[in-house]
Amino acid sequence: MKKLRFLLSLHTRDNDYQVAQAASAERIARKLGIDLEIAYADNDAVNQSTQILNAIQARAESRPDAIILEPISTIALPQAAGAACAAGIGWAVLNRTPDYVKQLRRTASAPVFAVSVDNHEVGRIQGRQFVALLPKGGAVLYVEGPSRSSSAQKRTAGMLETKSRDIQISTLKGEWTEQSAQRAVRSWLKLATSQKASADLVGAQDDSMAMGARKAFQEIADLQEQKRWLSLPFTGCDGQPETGETWVREGLLAATVYIPPFAGKAIEILANAIKSGTQPPEHALTAPYSIPPLETLARRKS
Repeated sequence: MKKLRFLLSLHTRDNDYQVAQAASAERIARKLGIDLEIAYADNDAVNQSTQILNAIQARAESRPDAIILEPISTIALPQAAGAACAAGIGWAVLNRTPDYVKQLRRTASAPVFAVSVDNHEVGRIQGRQFVALLPKGGAVLYVEGPSRSSSAQKRTAGMLETKSRDIQISTLKGEWTEQSAQRAVRSWLKLATSQKASADLVGAQDDSMAMGARKAFQEIADLQEQKRWLSLPFTGCDGQPETGETWVREGLLAATVYIPPFAGKAIEILANAIKSGTQPPEHALTAPYSIPPLETLARRKS
């Protein structure tokens, strides 16, 4: 059997979780002897679509055997998915469960499936962390991912399900990067309303964005005000060993939600399905968990 060639399309190099996704994919590709190309779309859905369509439309000898996509757009490039399946190219979607997967699987000759974390549960865990950290209630400045992202939407919905009624949420928008959150908080601090705002916790849907928020508060000229903001608990999501988990250990984050990187798992599923000529299960789900454990977090505040 010829050596398999896969293309992995990710959002950006400027996000610790995307870096972890790439590392997990590279590790499994090396283990399985698969040629892996990684393309970064710089958080631009049009750029991502162009990169993928160019790969699908390449000469047969240059085409990948499968494409693994972590989509920037909520709709997850249905036209590109259809073109890939028509060309006999496998298609795996990360962190989304688009409706078109079920339809394409009916006629596709190559594997089509989705792998994701339970983003609702990510949000639920973060909401429980808020309760553990603010047992008497309070105000949270919450940095969400982009509005177009279903992951961000699901995390917000899950958080709102489990936070207590006496915890109030004020939201800012980021783009899953440290720099975007730093800009969002910096802009918010310039507003007259922010001068009167009180917060008891800063939460972000991503560890990089939590650290970006910290950096924005470090820029405050009034040292007393800066100290007040930086003394608050900060929380994020992703919890990778070299970033979020380390930041919790160092006290820069009070808590994070661990999300296992699953690009490598998608490559493994694709390789097995291609070799066996079968369709894998339509959707594989990974489970998040709290760092530190919720009971530990609650004890620290009691």
